[in-house]
Parts: sequence; structure tokens; C-alpha cells
Amino acid sequence: MKHITLGTGGLEVSRLGLGCMGMSAFYSGAGSDDAESIRTIHRAIDLGVTLLDTAEMYGPYLNEELLGRALVQRRDEVVIATKFGTILHRGDGSRGLDGSAENVRLAVEGSLTRLGTDRIDLYYQHRVDPNTPIEETVGALSELISEGKIHHYGLSEAGPETIRRAHAVHPMTALQTEYSLWTRDPEAEILPLLRELGIGFVAYSPLGRGFLTGAIRSVDQFDADDFRRANPRFEVDNLAANARIVQQVDAVAAELDATPAQVALAWLVAQGNDIAAIPGTKRVERLEENVRADALELSADQLAALDAIEAPAGDRYADMTPLNR
Repeated sequence: MKHITLGTGGLEVSRLGLGCMGMSAFYSGAGSDDAESIRTIHRAIDLGVTLLDTAEMYGPYLNEELLGRALVQRRDEVVIATKFGTILHRGDGSRGLDGSAENVRLAVEGSLTRLGTDRIDLYYQHRVDPNTPIEETVGALSELISEGKIHHYGLSEAGPETIRRAHAVHPMTALQTEYSLWTRDPEAEILPLLRELGIGFVAYSPLGRGFLTGAIRSVDQFDADDFRRANPRFEVDNLAANARIVQQVDAVAAELDATPAQVALAWLVAQGNDIAAIPGTKRVERLEENVRADALELSADQLAALDAIEAPAGDRYADMTPLNR
């Protein structure tokens, strides 16, 4: 597995990581087979995957606890990334944005306990709190770095001005934002800014929430509580219109005797040696398929064909207001 360095602080990670969210939350089958999820995590480590991504809100809390159980005796082999800021620890523990210094400290102690570790390698603010100056949030994170409770920090779905202000308080290691052949929004402003500042990029949903695998034909395939049932891009008309994207990816895959998922991941990591991707799965078979994308080389013509794919129909979320703040 090829490795890259995120940011200027020397955080080395596998360029293909593992997103653990779907093991416990939001997608069909979440929480249905923790034993298989743990086998998947162990297999990922065996295959050289070092970047494991979770968050306190996945469950909530269940995914961090699962990862903690999986990493008993294997903690030092991986980079743990988790997220805070979308649970009101100063209140009743419900969902909500809170980037206050007090909430940061309450959140990190809970995550450390659930993960069974004495430090978090990469700690992200999950969504920017518009009611708390980013300087306060990053000031608290900087203190946690000094105390050794976290080693690096990042933001998720932050806008350019916020990134600059945060980085001025303490150098940021990584920004995590959705990026794939299904979502190329970061290319306009975000990636150029990160490269100017020396900040790494971690792409979540690099397979378009499973759409780029070619396996999704209808939302009827999803459980009743699957997040994608309410996602605009999976609405009936949009889903039908977006089928062309998978067809174009599949055409390249056929040339390479690869799967659409492998082509989508190979395209993504080809966008720069400062980009890591965290495809999610709870199954060993799908993990092994994804990892094989690390060795897949796309030709200039194949990259050009993929670059030419038009944007999908529909917004990324039903509510776009918490993004790019």
C-alpha cells in the first residue's frame, strides 16, 4: 500500500484508508454484524491500511466503541481519525453544533475512553459551528496537541476563509470533505488553497455513497432508515439521470479488467500525492476489492475520459447550509 504525508507535521497515512461509519450508522445493515466489521478492520490493517476514520456521532458513540474493541493489541499499527462538534456535550447530549473550547474538551475525553487509547492521531471538527469563532475552537485543539491528547487536527467541510483563519492559529494537518467522480466541488477553491497552505486532503465518500460501484439501481435496495433514501441524488429522477456516470466509469473498468469502484478510487488518488481516500465498507470482500485499486494505473486517455464526466443531478445533501462555512 502506498503512503502519503498529510500536512507539514509529518502525519504519514495509507493513501487508501477505511471509513468505518457504515459499520454502525446511517447505511443499510449498520450494526448488524459487528464481528464481520471487526474482521474487516483487522484485514485492512493486514493489507497495509493505516488510516481508520470514525466519529463520535456515528451511532452515536457506537462506532468509536467498535473501533476501540477492534484495536485492542493493534492500536500502534494505525492512525485513528475521529471527529467532534456535532453533539452538545454541554447540554443534553443531543445533536447540534458546538465548537466551544469547553465542548471540545468534553468531546475528546469521551472519544479517548471509547477508543481505548491515550491519544487521537487526527481530530477533526465535524462541522463548523457558526456561533463559535474558529479561533476559539482551534485554540482548544492546540492546547490538546500540547498536552499530547491529540497529535494533529483538521476540519471537515470548512470554507476557504475558515481554513485560513484556523491555519493561522495552529497549522492544520488535513481537511476532510466529500470528493469523488460524483462530487468534484473541492477542485475549484479548496484544493488550490490547501496546496498553498501545505494542508492535506482526505476524501470521504470517494465511491459516491456506493453509487460509483454500479450496484445501486433503486432506493428500494436500502433499509427504511438508510440516509440515502432522503438524499437528493438518489431521488428517482436524479438516480436515473446519474446512471450515465456509472456507465462511463464502467467503460474504463472494462478496459482494465477492473471494477468501477477500483477505477473511481484510482482516479481519485491520481489527483495528487496529498490526497487520501477513505472508502467505507463493513465487509472483507469489498475491502479487498477497494485495496486493489492502490495498484491500478490509469492511462492519460482514461484519466481524460473520467475527467470529462459531467456533474451529477441533485445536491449532495438535502440541507447544504452546514457545508463550506
